[in-house]
Amino acid sequence: MIRPRFNSVRRTVILIFTSLFCLSIALPVIASPSDQERWDSKYENEVYIFGTEPISFIRDNLKLLPKGKVLDIAMGEGRNGVYLAANGFEVEGIDISEVGLKKAHKLAAQNNTRIATRVVDLENAQLEKDKYDVVLCTYYMQRNLIPQMKAAVKKGGMVVFETYNEDYLKYRKFNPEWVLKHNELLELFKDFKIIRYQAFDDGTEAYSSIIAQRQ
Repeated sequence: MIRPRFNSVRRTVILIFTSLFCLSIALPVIASPSDQERWDSKYENEVYIFGTEPISFIRDNLKLLPKGKVLDIAMGEGRNGVYLAANGFEVEGIDISEVGLKKAHKLAAQNNTRIATRVVDLENAQLEKDKYDVVLCTYYMQRNLIPQMKAAVKKGGMVVFETYNEDYLKYRKFNPEWVLKHNELLELFKDFKIIRYQAFDDGTEAYSSIIAQRQ
């Protein structure tokens, strides 16, 4: 009479551990909605929290970029992608925030241009290879996505990347994992031709920028 009870308890314990294991696997997927909600909340105000003008690195180097298809990764409210679209590029933007992308479309309309967008969880993104003339990513740091960025550009295409570097930590509290190390961009794109590179520090903020061309 004792053995069946023992087997029942054993089965219960196994089921509990199996459930916990499955939950641990699912956690990265479950986490995505909270990320989406957080960014949707940031963008829900009518004010463009990052402004409507592109970063100066794009504006100053516009003529260097090959005309054609652009993928704007972590597009947000669209200031960079809309600027490129208004200057004759065919722009597709991806971001986890539907609210941000709706604002990007609104900004595009205000600039008499159009963009295409998709809601994508970038932590699980699969970028199409050899599709884009320009891949753009600004102020979004996900190192394991960079190989996909490099593969997504056509031969002769360019990756434009800018985000904070480690000197930024002198001025702001920020997650150290989300900043570039000194010369890290040069190392990440050492198999590309470096068209432009800068490391900027004005005493209030610090970031690194690169335009790198696939050969």
